[in-house]
Amino acid sequence: MTEVTVAAMQLAFTRDLDANIAAVSELVREAKGRGAQVVLPPELFEGEYFCRTEEEEWFATARPVDEHPAVLAMQKLADELDLYIPTSFFEADGPHHYNSLAMIAPGGRIEGVYRKSHIPDGPGYEEKFYFRPGNTGFKVWGGPGAKLGVGICWDQWYPETARAMMLMGAELLFYPTAIGAEPHDPTLDTRHMWRRAMLGHAVANIVPVIASNRIGNEHGQVFYGHSFICDEFGEMIAEFGAEETGVLTATLDLARVKKNRAGMGFFRDRRPELYRRLVEDV
Repeated sequence: MTEVTVAAMQLAFTRDLDANIAAVSELVREAKGRGAQVVLPPELFEGEYFCRTEEEEWFATARPVDEHPAVLAMQKLADELDLYIPTSFFEADGPHHYNSLAMIAPGGRIEGVYRKSHIPDGPGYEEKFYFRPGNTGFKVWGGPGAKLGVGICWDQWYPETARAMMLMGAELLFYPTAIGAEPHDPTLDTRHMWRRAMLGHAVANIVPVIASNRIGNEHGQVFYGHSFICDEFGEMIAEFGAEETGVLTATLDLARVKKNRAGMGFFRDRRPELYRRLVEDV
């Protein structure tokens, strides 16, 4: 198989977990109907983005991977629809809490869990209060004829994340996201920066990128959508604006991607012996 069809989704969420899961499930089914083999929901789709503020009550909503309602629901769908669904969730592991992702495969199998490596801490995105930095390292999983790499939101700003997954064999990069307005500076609009960062990963690694963001106004914090799928040259194949709800799909020719990656020579011409400074503390 040299082609794979991927899907990104975009929608708003409320505090109603069951309603959120139902809305995501509906879009998963729509994506399947359009031929998708891998479907990416947004980050922490179980509810509102609770990291706007520091509130202890939210810790009670975390669950182990084998008990989390969002994971269990996506497992059932993956089994029924023969899909891969990278599923973001608020994970409890004993006394520890993580912003995590379960890679769910056809049959409902959980291929593994990735814990978000880079944890932001700023106005409106106070994640360090809730999440420990991930301890899994970056992950790459087998998929429908392609190896899948997944970073979570803040991970997407780091070129090291994308390059590490590529060196582990990733052929497609996925980024579930929750990003929008910057409460400390209403004049700062990061939506174009956000896209450019990931388009840069596509170009620098010659790899398609799939990004799913949320939309909507959550207590004054507006999430700006702009979910997209781009090809290995960073060209947009499918994209949403700031308000659409729905599914984006694209069929990617992996043989073409592989040929173009080899032809550009970026991995041939790497000089790892010169990069020691990248792994030293600033």
